[in-house]
Amino acid sequence: MVHLVNVYEPGPLEGRLAQWPVLATAGAVEVRLAETEAEVEAAQHLRYRVFYEEMTAIPSPAMRELRRDFDRFDPFCDHLLVIDRSVADEEGQPSVVGTYRLMRDTDAARAGGFYTSGEYDIGPMLEHLRGRNLVELGRSCILREYRSKPSTMQLLWRGVMVYDLRFSIDLMFGCASLAGTDPEALALPLSYLHHFHRMAEAIRVRARSELYVEMDRMAKEAIDPKSALHALPPMIKGYLRAGASIGDGAVIDRQFDTTDVLIYFPLSNMDERYRSRFSRDV
Repeated sequence: MVHLVNVYEPGPLEGRLAQWPVLATAGAVEVRLAETEAEVEAAQHLRYRVFYEEMTAIPSPAMRELRRDFDRFDPFCDHLLVIDRSVADEEGQPSVVGTYRLMRDTDAARAGGFYTSGEYDIGPMLEHLRGRNLVELGRSCILREYRSKPSTMQLLWRGVMVYDLRFSIDLMFGCASLAGTDPEALALPLSYLHHFHRMAEAIRVRARSELYVEMDRMAKEAIDPKSALHALPPMIKGYLRAGASIGDGAVIDRQFDTTDVLIYFPLSNMDERYRSRFSRDV
């Protein structure tokens, strides 16, 4: 059972979200924002362990030396942590077993832009949504032994939703990944996303022209939606079920050995089942 914690204190928020209390709990496991540089580094260590040691991403020499995944955006982001207080890490601190990186539009302005703009032309989207509250999601990962526990992913999602409510977020977006860099091997899931979940043309975000990879690799009538859904990573399936849509074109990420797609998720599109379930718990 996941319990959400009331974070709707009156008055302006002073400083970063580091001053927030725990967002949600499930037994000894909790979700909250990183409060210290050491906790951000713990999230980066987890990312390194999952992306570079378990999966096939290629670290830079500095990353390999420190055993941390990091980039220039990290200092400007909020880092959502899933922490198991019943298990200690190498430093004797409660273990970080899941993480999500969040960057609002106000922080992206300080960082010189969003991470997503390196893969997708999001300029028209940002112009269309000028004055609205946006958050970019990325660098999501969960420790292997916690992925089979539904409460872990549920906690991550609940933490994101509490965050969104606190800041009246209108849109979540970001890059989500499919394993592998061969578009033909990913023809079924890519074609399914293209035919069944593509963004409306008037607002469609397109992969940068020099990186664009065609997703329409199979005719719509040749696609078995059930098989295609089975081929999608759980994170992307979760976005789709909640009400997200997909940008135009995929992008190959050689460093992470993935094929990326753009997730576009206006909170107004959230499936009523998800909205009502969350509202009951808040």
